Amino acid sequence: MDERQTESAEKRVVIWRLLDGKPGHENQSLGLCQALSRRINVKQCDIPVAPRAVQLLQWLFGISPASKSLPPPDIVMGAGHMTHFALLAAKRRFAARAVVIMKPSLPLSLFDLCVIPAHDQTDGENVFVTQGVMNTVVASSRKELSQGLILLGGVSSHYDWKDDSVIAQVESIVRLQPEVSFVLSDSRRTPVGFMGKLAALQLKNLSLVPCQQTASGWVVEQLGLSHTVWVSEDSVSMVYEAISSGAVVGLISLKQRRVSRITKGVAQLIEGGWATTYEQWQKTGKLGTPPGTFNEASRCVDWMVDQWF
Repeated sequence: MDERQTESAEKRVVIWRLLDGKPGHENQSLGLCQALSRRINVKQCDIPVAPRAVQLLQWLFGISPASKSLPPPDIVMGAGHMTHFALLAAKRRFAARAVVIMKPSLPLSLFDLCVIPAHDQTDGENVFVTQGVMNTVVASSRKELSQGLILLGGVSSHYDWKDDSVIAQVESIVRLQPEVSFVLSDSRRTPVGFMGKLAALQLKNLSLVPCQQTASGWVVEQLGLSHTVWVSEDSVSMVYEAISSGAVVGLISLKQRRVSRITKGVAQLIEGGWATTYEQWQKTGKLGTPPGTFNEASRCVDWMVDQWF
């Protein structure tokens, strides 16, 4: 490695992570920041964005209120439409590289990198296509064969939720694997009364943990410990997190309302062998072994390091 490469490797890269207050968006940018920090020396600064009208003025006049108290950024990144003008304002003010996560509502050419899921069917020289959404989960070697996790969603615009159908599937999964201790958690979308119906079954190897009783990071911790993970099809973000954890993943089946980019993404995971449907598991009694390591944030970082560092 020559002197210039050594300097580049040792230099601390300042990243401004712009936050719009939506956990799903912020989880994606955090996953990308964490993956980048595993490759290069990073200083991460988290900045809530101003209202869009204020951001637009900041972009037009090349100003950035955060610049007085923070080191100037080398990279500024954000997920969601609310971060777009703030990204461009920081790019203009500091000549920073702007990374937008999810398909932007503005022209792609305004950004240095657009990280866009495959289901949006977008390409370009500055576009990195991901399979689904990025997250903070990495594959774990701490998994216990005797530990299983079940994660449930609920009412969705893409799938029909039927309590009786979901309960029947959960009961079958748990009863037919008495050697596995399952932990089940629901979500804010799960219908009221559903957990009570499950509790009434009194399944000995099933522990119920309502989402209201879980702390931040609880799901990630459980994913790191669980060899087997079942997720209801509607919970797309949790499906990708489960796959990223390196677990064998099963899908609790729901009836599709319509064919959409979300349902197509789930179908691609099934076709690729990353997840097994409940119906497939019924026939074989086994969940398929994942075909490799699934980490879209790390794949994106590989592109960034190759192109920029």
